[in-house]
Amino acid sequence: MFHAPVPSHVPGGSDLSLLLDQLSHCCSRPRYAFMLLTLIADVAKPDGSAGPLVRVGDGLVSLRDWLCDALTPMGHRDPRRMALVERVREELRKGERLTGDAAADDMVVQDEVRTRVRASGKTNLSRAASELVKAGLLKRHYQGYRVDHLNRGAQRQVVYTLTGRARALTGAPPPPPRGSARARQGDLFAG
Repeated sequence: MFHAPVPSHVPGGSDLSLLLDQLSHCCSRPRYAFMLLTLIADVAKPDGSAGPLVRVGDGLVSLRDWLCDALTPMGHRDPRRMALVERVREELRKGERLTGDAAADDMVVQDEVRTRVRASGKTNLSRAASELVKAGLLKRHYQGYRVDHLNRGAQRQVVYTLTGRARALTGAPPPPPRGSARARQGDLFAG
C-alpha cells in the first residue's frame, strides 16, 4: 500500500525511474515533459525518431500539431481555458460570426478555441523540447522540401528523436554507458 520513496540516482534502478528522476532535475514542468516523451514514443519509428508527419485517420498532420492536439485535453477543466471559451464566444458574438443555432455556434467557438490553444501549445511544446534537448533526452532537427537542417524555416517540419534514457519508452535497449568496455578501432576483441 505504501511504498518507500525511490532514492535518486540509484545504481541499478529501472530505466523508467531513472528517466523520471532526470526529468525532475532538468525540466521546469517534468510531468508535461514526460507526457511529451511518451507521445513521441507512441509514434516513433524503431530508431526512436518521430515526424515530420503523423498519420491521423486518412490524412497526415505535422508532428507539432499532433502533439499539441494530443496534449490539449489535459487543460479542458482549467479555469483559464474556460475563460478563453467565454472570451472567444463574446468576440465572435460582437463580430457577428454566430448564427443563433446553438450546435453550429458551438462548433465555430470550439474551432477558434482549438486554433488559439494550438498556437499557445506550440510555444509550451518548444520550451519543453528545448529542455529535453539540453538534458540529452531528445534530438531535434527539421526535415523539409530540399534540405534537412538544424534550424526551422523554408517549409521544414520538426523531427524528434528519443535519445539517452528516453529510449526506454520505446522498448529499445538503453545505450551502453559512457566509458564502458567497448572495442575501439585498433583494439582486439576476444569474445
